[in-house]
Amino acid sequence: MRKHKGEHPRMGALDVCPFIPISDVTVTECVEISKKFGARLAKEVGVPVFLYGAASETEYRKTMPQIRAGEYEGLEDKLKEERWAPDFGCSTFVPSWGGTVTGVRKFLIAYNINMLSTKEQAHRIALNLREKGRGDDQPGRLKACQGIGWWLEEANIAQISLNMTDMDVTPMHVAYEEAKKDAEDLKVAVTGSELVGLVPLSAMLAAADFYIEKEGLMVLDENQKVHLAINRLGLSTLSPFNPKERIIEYCLPSSSSNLLIQKTVNDFVLSVGDRSSAPGGGSVSALLAALGCGLGAM
Repeated sequence: MRKHKGEHPRMGALDVCPFIPISDVTVTECVEISKKFGARLAKEVGVPVFLYGAASETEYRKTMPQIRAGEYEGLEDKLKEERWAPDFGCSTFVPSWGGTVTGVRKFLIAYNINMLSTKEQAHRIALNLREKGRGDDQPGRLKACQGIGWWLEEANIAQISLNMTDMDVTPMHVAYEEAKKDAEDLKVAVTGSELVGLVPLSAMLAAADFYIEKEGLMVLDENQKVHLAINRLGLSTLSPFNPKERIIEYCLPSSSSNLLIQKTVNDFVLSVGDRSSAPGGGSVSALLAALGCGLGAM
């Protein structure tokens, strides 16, 4: 850490370890898990640990930008202030590590928009978009959005790097379209985008629905909607975007193998013929109605 340099803000070797409720778990349970993790990390490794998000009870220590302000280089002096005493561990600066933040948040979409521009132009657009903008007197246009502009040396392009902290408030397709507007004003090109890590299926379908309505398209199949979102957002511009590896629901093991909808036609017919009360007339009627909808969509 003493020698580490990079574009992305950071304050420690393990900068942040978030716990995110995805399936069959509550926010409250995740808060307890994050606190146990923080306490154990501080005890066993001997580093300062801060809580954020739903796990933090202090308003000025809720977000990563608040806690990470000053970054690694400013952490030693920050720890000397009583208001920045860590939630776990002592206020001693550990040069080889720095500090760690843990807590609970909604699913964060790490989303980069590709620009044929300078780093400064990309950062200018990021300031226009991100919620905090250029300061309290010049807020940005997009709520629940953090962002900076940087240069991606290996691709010879600039990027607007965004953290979408609440996709229900600001979806990624909205950020993409807003970036295109500002890029047009600067006479620079947007050439697709990039997702870092996993993304919820709902975010992809929301993007697809936006472009379906915007362009007057007729797309009903889920896989085709995902394909449309990948295409319109340019998610395969820098590297192939494989939905089975990048959409979180497609990565989770299925727990619905016994549902009727998962059965083959052959298995469904045999189930109807079994000496049991279900599946029965209702299920058969539902299947026929679904087939009718399929024919109608042809």
